[in-house]
Amino acid sequence: MSSAFEPSRRSLLKGTGALVVSFSLPRKGSAQETQQPAPLSDTPTKRPGSLEDTPFLDAWIRIDAEGKITVFTGKAELGQGIRTAILQVAAEELDVEPGIIELVTADTGRTPDEGFTAGSQSMQNSATAVRHAAAQTRALLFEEAGRRLGVPVDGLKAENGSISTSDGQSARYGELVAGLDLHVEASTSSPLKPPDAHRQIGKSLARVDIPAKVTGGIAYVHDLRLEGMLHARVVRPPSYDAKLRDVDGSGVEAMPGVVAVIRDGNFLAVAAEKEFQAISAMRALARAAQWDETETLPDQENLPTALRALEREVGTVAEAGTLDLSGDRFEATFTRPYQIHGSIGPSCAVAHMDEREGMRVWSHTQGVYPNREAVAEMLALPIERVRVVHMEGSGCYGQNGADDAAGDAALIASKLPGRPVRVQWMREQEHAWEPFGPGMVMSVAAELGSDGLISDWTYDVWSNIHSTRPGGAAALLAARHKAEGFTPKTPELKISPAGSGDRNANPLYVIPNKRVLWHFLPDMPLRVSALRALGAYANVFAIESTIDELAIRAGVDPVDFRLRHLDDQRARDVVERAASAFGWANGSLPRGRGKGFAFARYKNLAAYLALAVEVEVEPATGRARVVRAAAAIDSGEAVNPDGIHNQVQGGILQAASWTLYEQVTFDRTRITSVDWSSYPILRFASVPDSVQVEVIDRPGEPFLGTGEAAQGPTAGAVANAVRNAIGARLYDLPLTHSRIKEAFRASAT
Repeated sequence: MSSAFEPSRRSLLKGTGALVVSFSLPRKGSAQETQQPAPLSDTPTKRPGSLEDTPFLDAWIRIDAEGKITVFTGKAELGQGIRTAILQVAAEELDVEPGIIELVTADTGRTPDEGFTAGSQSMQNSATAVRHAAAQTRALLFEEAGRRLGVPVDGLKAENGSISTSDGQSARYGELVAGLDLHVEASTSSPLKPPDAHRQIGKSLARVDIPAKVTGGIAYVHDLRLEGMLHARVVRPPSYDAKLRDVDGSGVEAMPGVVAVIRDGNFLAVAAEKEFQAISAMRALARAAQWDETETLPDQENLPTALRALEREVGTVAEAGTLDLSGDRFEATFTRPYQIHGSIGPSCAVAHMDEREGMRVWSHTQGVYPNREAVAEMLALPIERVRVVHMEGSGCYGQNGADDAAGDAALIASKLPGRPVRVQWMREQEHAWEPFGPGMVMSVAAELGSDGLISDWTYDVWSNIHSTRPGGAAALLAARHKAEGFTPKTPELKISPAGSGDRNANPLYVIPNKRVLWHFLPDMPLRVSALRALGAYANVFAIESTIDELAIRAGVDPVDFRLRHLDDQRARDVVERAASAFGWANGSLPRGRGKGFAFARYKNLAAYLALAVEVEVEPATGRARVVRAAAAIDSGEAVNPDGIHNQVQGGILQAASWTLYEQVTFDRTRITSVDWSSYPILRFASVPDSVQVEVIDRPGEPFLGTGEAAQGPTAGAVANAVRNAIGARLYDLPLTHSRIKEAFRASAT
């Protein structure tokens, strides 16, 4: 489908010496609706990264007559530092400083459709596309400069937006673009600069998104204030299947500043001139609403049994050799509870319904194009009448309430055209209504051969697909709660190389005889979707816990045991580097402390990460704290080493919080963990004293992504360290004070 913003820009600016973004894009995941020109290259290989789906150079790079450079990415800045890294790769290939480039991120009116910012794929897909588009643009600029200056291309050099000859002739990029047309399809190969010529890639450039966040600037969608903007709040049902029986909103409508009370089926909201007026009206409206509720949730104490009962079919993830588990085998069942994203700031969005321009939504969604489709479907608007612009929100790494808040704001704004509407969720709404990370059950059986190596392995995981996006309008709470509501489609079992619920269920270790099965759960009793690393977090926790138990049985050091089962040299490198950085071989620890190790290659095809941790456990209380951690990561070529450090450190802290503290609680009707007291997270007093990260740079190698690599290994390393400290294995997440205390007492008797 052609972008609504394409038709006239080229014709208006043609001849002005400007190269602008004006491109036709198929919607991600949809059939291409316009006939694209034939590729310039006959090479049958694919274009790099997202260039395969969006091949035109001018979809990624703009240079105007003044030499101003604008780069476009369909990915969103989520706090992972992607804006900085993409600027670096573009600046590198264009031979300019990053500071002179303007970067436009996810916006359905301006940027390519790159689907969701998810799966640690922004560097693999978007940065790769930008890098190659920049390199090919640079080559075109050199060709034009050679033609104008009358010298061979190999006699030219570029610096700071200008191309010059050895005798002093020069032409600036802005002058050269008048003779170029970038509305051409990219080639499958690019003249990338060699690693030894890099000036920007490999440099720890300061994050460009930080200044506004620490100086009170407009950094988040929460900060956005538009002229004439209304503030709105939604009254959520008290439970998933609650039905609104009756509500008398007349008293609320008479409250100061209230502009409207909106009811559409089970969707109930209020809009007011000022924010606290909206909050006060929301609370009054909640008191006036009468709901009918039914018990639909399982008994939390028997959650693993309830999850297993939801199995519909079984898929084979991996199978090799001939199993023989007739000897002395290790068997265990591990569990993971539902967990929230834990965004410190509740979800927020702003929407404006304009008669001429249509619906515009500012949202911290991770997928502006899928969110646009969902909003358009919910409001029965043509897709070109909806524009979704990304603005940052509180970090979540997955699907928190961002998409829903966008749907709320759009639905309310559609009832109040002409004025922007800002919706912000309340804390209890975020905790109760965001899509959770799914509960899981993992069962392992493994046996050692006479050589002390793993001979046989079976792994069974009970899980859903983990991500319910894109889901169209039915993925939005507002659309579900309307009188003419939308019903989500039932997910289907799909086994892919990257995995979802089965992500990292197949261990990377060399095991001759194995079988990995995914017991597929199409439905979940609690609302769920993507949470950082999907199924990898729990699968690696179960696998790495088992590897340690097998190492103990074999009488082999856990690090050595892992190395004996790894034939991938890059995997071995991170294991050895992490162990060395930690000082794994350096003597014993004081009483009450333990050390643990874990490794995984994320998705078995992305970044390699190994991690060693030291924990201290208080036997009397069961409190466990990670004292220090040392990790090694190989995520391919390192664009911004400091950014990689940040991502790994943040991943370790978040996963440590999941592992030691976090679980959603509920009764048979409602979610009960609706605040930070009932849903505790890692506090400053429990943060490790040090988190060391060793980055193994691979110049010239593909980007592998970083953001989710630490989640699974952290769970495994912490669990193994607790095991080492108390002499007992815990199988159920989180490893709470009470569970550790109980296990310690049991092991001491």
